[in-house]
Amino acid sequence: MVVLVIIGLATAAVMLSLPEAGGSLAGEADRFAARTKTARDTAILESRAVAVQIGRGGYDVARRDDAWRTEAHYDWAQRTVPEVGGSNEASIRFDSTGFSEPARVTLRRGTDQVAIDIAGDGGVHVAR
Repeated sequence: MVVLVIIGLATAAVMLSLPEAGGSLAGEADRFAARTKTARDTAILESRAVAVQIGRGGYDVARRDDAWRTEAHYDWAQRTVPEVGGSNEASIRFDSTGFSEPARVTLRRGTDQVAIDIAGDGGVHVAR
């Protein structure tokens, strides 16, 4: 009986120490924030509009030439749900000076949530 209890405790300890599938929600928020900052920097360096288009399944980075052209697509980690102003879909556009409309992107996974704030001056900050 004692051996079974020890095995049960050891199994519980191992299960609790395993990382989340798809990484942590904070890591997902950090990756999104870094890619959004890169989009802003690209808009400034290339003097053209760049957008981060957020959807339920992931997000795209698109550049404006004569029309919007998707440059990269990133999937959300499993069970991650975005929210921007009450919707699961939004577009954050940076103009050629790096400015954008202020927005708050909230990532949720189960009961956990992390917010990423995009300021009018294009600043991107993960709120912890």
